[in-house]
Order: sequence, then C-alpha cells, then structure tokens
Amino acid sequence: MRKDISFITSLQNEKIKMMASLLDKKHRDRNGKFIVEGVHLLQEALQAGAHVDTVVFDSERGIPDELQDLLQEASCELVETTHAVIAKCTGTDTPPPVFGVVSKFALDASALFASNSFVVVLDGVRDPGNVGTIIRSADAAGADAVILGRGCVDLYNPKTVRSTMGSLFHLPIIESDLSTLLPEAKSHGIRLVGTSLQATSTCYSYDWRGPVWMLLGNESNGLSAESLRLVDDHVIIPMRGGSESLNVAMAGTVLLYEAMRQRHYT
Repeated sequence: MRKDISFITSLQNEKIKMMASLLDKKHRDRNGKFIVEGVHLLQEALQAGAHVDTVVFDSERGIPDELQDLLQEASCELVETTHAVIAKCTGTDTPPPVFGVVSKFALDASALFASNSFVVVLDGVRDPGNVGTIIRSADAAGADAVILGRGCVDLYNPKTVRSTMGSLFHLPIIESDLSTLLPEAKSHGIRLVGTSLQATSTCYSYDWRGPVWMLLGNESNGLSAESLRLVDDHVIIPMRGGSESLNVAMAGTVLLYEAMRQRHYT
C-alpha cells in the first residue's frame, strides 16, 4: 500500500482524543462524525462510498487483507496505533483490529413520499440493539427507508451502528420530527399502520400493498399518543403459543416479511 501512514501511540494525542470523544453523542453532533468498528463495517462503508475520514489499525495485526484494495482507492487518512488506543476509541471489551471515522451523511426526506413507498417509522425506540436489528430487517425486506423519530436512540451510537451490520449504508435512514412528518405523509395519501392488541385485522389479512408507512413504538409504552392519533389502521400479530408478546425488533421483522411477501411474492 502506497499511502502515507501516521504512527500514533499516545492516548493524549489530540487526534486520538477527538476520535475517542465520538463515543459521546454531543461530540458526534458537534463534529458531524461517527465511529465504525471492525473489518465488515468498514468494508460496507467504503463500498457504499461513505466519506471515511480516517482508518485506524492495530500495528501488531496490520491492515486487514479484506481492506487493502478498498483503502488503495480511498482518500482517507491511515493511522497505525496500539491496542490501548483502539480500546480507548471504541469503548469495547474486545477492541477490533481496525476502526474508521466516518462523516455523517445527509439524506433528502422528499424521497420518502414516492409513490408506492414502504417505510419503517420508529417512535421512541430506545434500545440500540432493537434499532439496529430493525434497520437490518428493513434492509433485508426491501423497505425504502427507515425514519427515527425524536426519542429514539441515536443512529450513530456505536452499539446501534454495530447492530446494523452495515445496513445503515444500504438504505436511507432519516432522523426527523414525527409530528410534522407523519401529517405530511398522510397528505400524500400514505397509510400509517401500527400494531394493537385490540386490532381486528391480523398482519396476514391486512393488505400491505400500496404506499404504507409501518409504525413501531417504544419498547415499554408503544406508540406515542400523538402518533396514535394519526394512525389509519391497526394490525395484530397472532400468537398460538404461551408467549404474551414479541419485542419490537422481532415484531417489526415479522411485519416486514409479511409486507415483503405481499408486495413482491404474490
């Protein structure tokens, strides 16, 4: 690899301190950057054309073979460092061999209102693992976008980013105020669909074709009162066993795959 490589070992180095600060949301917001950890996530970011500013790798392990060609074409800075520095910047018990600093990407919300759009809307979903899993499922099921309303965990939280397994680079994910976005969707003829234990339609009898936004609520409290007032239709996921409920990520995945079946396989 012909790129110049910086060698930094001090935990007090200003660049290292800046990267470590990205573990906190306020610094991610201030700098407009976030951390991606590990070979797979960096592959996904580079292949998607995301703006990767810096790639940091463990000097004992070297640059992973899977990244060699991608980094040859990229314009990012390369930093060689120690295990201790990587641990400080990633905040994980078992630090990855490599991580990257990626610039946040702005997306045009107008694309959400395209004809026949199918969008997943998260209303106050707080757990990073749940949000990441829903984004992965939305990606796998061919959703057009995911919207994170206010009160959701930060998309760029390292745990959320890890949980997406790279899917955040595959489809539009927009952080927005649902109080303005949902009424706008309705004005475009988009149906808003939520879940309810009192619903008369199961997720299998409901018609998911056409322009639909699927709303998923907070792990404990479900959809906010404001969102509930705007929902057009409610569905229930039927259960034949003894379980009382599914968590929001599992429920979202069930709904996404039924919607995909109807929209693309019937």
